[in-house]
Amino acid sequence: MQHDTLLQLLESQQARFRVIEHPPEGRSDLVAEIRGTAPGQGAKAMLCKSKDGAGELALVILSGDRKLDFRKVAEALGIKKATLASPEEAMAATGNVIGAIPPFAEPGMRLLVDPALVESYGEIAFNAGRLDRSMVLNTEDYLRIAQPTLVSVCS
Repeated sequence: MQHDTLLQLLESQQARFRVIEHPPEGRSDLVAEIRGTAPGQGAKAMLCKSKDGAGELALVILSGDRKLDFRKVAEALGIKKATLASPEEAMAATGNVIGAIPPFAEPGMRLLVDPALVESYGEIAFNAGRLDRSMVLNTEDYLRIAQPTLVSVCS
């Protein structure tokens, strides 16, 4: 989702959020420091797919300080093995470079969110379709608008 589209969505849904402009950065630990948020507040977006190339893409969101467990992702998606989409696939599917993908799925894409992210913080933070803009969004508003499937995807 592009930055301007995301802004329009959040404003139309009366979400509680703020935009932070900063130097371009996509690494979770560094951008958290720039934002002044906890690393675990960062909503790290990982675009996943079946290792055999079959099926749909899924956007998997986890805390910026956690590691993705591909076995759990595969189980949640009902596939044999999961892997990350390539940078080219990510750009084609989301319109964003890796590191700038916001935690909102494109139409027809599954959205999985690790519960630890949304249970631990009142706000989540993420790069908002650009490496030089972040959003800090109320967690309740995020869940209401994005309507993700909550499932443990971390090791």
